[in-house]
Amino acid sequence: MIREQRKLDHIRYALELGDGNRRTGLEDIRFMHNCLTPVNPEDVDLTTRIGDLSLPVPVFIDAITGGAGPVREINRKLAVLARRSGAAMAVGSQYGAIKTGNHADTFTVVREENPEGIVFANVSALASPEEAEAAVRMIRADALEIHLNAAQELIMQEGDRNFSSVRENLARLRESVSVPVIIKETGCGMAAEQIQELQRMGFTCFNTAGVGGTSFAAIEISRSRNERYRKFADWGIPTAWSLIDAAHTVNPWDTLIASGGIRSGWQAAQAIALGADAVGMSGNILALLMKQGVDETQAFFESMLDEMKSVMVLTGCRTIRDLQQAVVIYTGDTLAFILNRGYDLGFKRNRKQIKKG
Repeated sequence: MIREQRKLDHIRYALELGDGNRRTGLEDIRFMHNCLTPVNPEDVDLTTRIGDLSLPVPVFIDAITGGAGPVREINRKLAVLARRSGAAMAVGSQYGAIKTGNHADTFTVVREENPEGIVFANVSALASPEEAEAAVRMIRADALEIHLNAAQELIMQEGDRNFSSVRENLARLRESVSVPVIIKETGCGMAAEQIQELQRMGFTCFNTAGVGGTSFAAIEISRSRNERYRKFADWGIPTAWSLIDAAHTVNPWDTLIASGGIRSGWQAAQAIALGADAVGMSGNILALLMKQGVDETQAFFESMLDEMKSVMVLTGCRTIRDLQQAVVIYTGDTLAFILNRGYDLGFKRNRKQIKKG
């Protein structure tokens, strides 16, 4: 019952707190207009890949909820949205349902509503290999998100603070899980140094999930009313900064996913121009779904993709791969971050010229 109430609290505070004053860093990114664009709107191709999985659109519904009876209907509606839009969908953490055996139906409903869609399972980095496989089987998942949430666990009164065992357990999971694995932060971002460490362990797909959107640290502070942690409500690496760090680190055959406060097609295009292969959205999708329902959320999703296409036309980009090479200008704090990290302002990751092996 405590775990179920926590899941409901997360939804409540996510909707109440929204994104707050957290900045993604994307406000510092500007596109260069192509006045001689060779791209017609009908020729824009939004297909992309996450590992070996082909996605018809580059935006997917990232992990939101599950594990509490009342949220089954939320996940059902999200699955309907995913089916209609052709988007992939990640469920919320299944760790509790696997541990207790309760509320599995809040997850299985996703596959029931979207039997042919791309669905990602989700477990803690401390899950056992058996638990991870159980999560995959539960929803016949195409991939598994393993989430990292040290800040949330540290602040959460009932949190698991066994951080020192995470690396060892991640290595066990990589060796045993039968589907592709996505390593995902939960709103605090990933730095290049930790991505490199994960690469050495054999991981190739990273969802950087930076600061700028839903903050689980802020949610846990609100839940516990523990003002001692108030300064940590905005803890982490802004979304744009984390993407820039990652783009200087990932291999051409790796997959980079952007999330964290990305709320429009324009911002999704910016994230891809910074090197992302796909973009995850959750907080804004949840808020719109709860307020206006599936049809209005689907209309928003489609308009967002149209906005992304318009950006691609006006930058002369026909494909997602082209957009990854689009010229952008860095300003403000993000420019300061780039200079502090010692990066070349003209750097662009070009997978088209490099192949694995």
